[in-house]
Amino acid sequence: MSITPDEIRKVAEAYTEAWCSRSGEKVASFYCENATSVINKGDPTIGRSAIAEAMGAFFVEFPDLVLYMDDLRTGGNQAIYFWTLEGTNSETGNSVRIPGWQNWVLSDDLLIMEADGGYDAKEYERQVQEGV
Repeated sequence: MSITPDEIRKVAEAYTEAWCSRSGEKVASFYCENATSVINKGDPTIGRSAIAEAMGAFFVEFPDLVLYMDDLRTGGNQAIYFWTLEGTNSETGNSVRIPGWQNWVLSDDLLIMEADGGYDAKEYERQVQEGV
């Protein structure tokens, strides 16, 4: 089955909405049951339930989080999803605005099988401590 760029764009738009809902389960619903997610070349998070748990913890850290889709590049069953995150850190009260990306490999049923992405971790930590 061939995945079209329009189909991937619809997934990416709905994925962005899921992030803005601040629900780990909604974000994880875009992943296959045995999907892997890697951020900044760290240890992989494996499986939909582990991804939901990781997202839930992240949404506690940023209870007012908003995610923007900045761009999307597609080819076959792969995509690069460019995003910007905005939110207020719940511990420091500081505002954060950080861009990043995810490389996706999608299944034929348009679920993310592999996500590998990143952001500038040093700038992120600076903003958490000092604000934008």
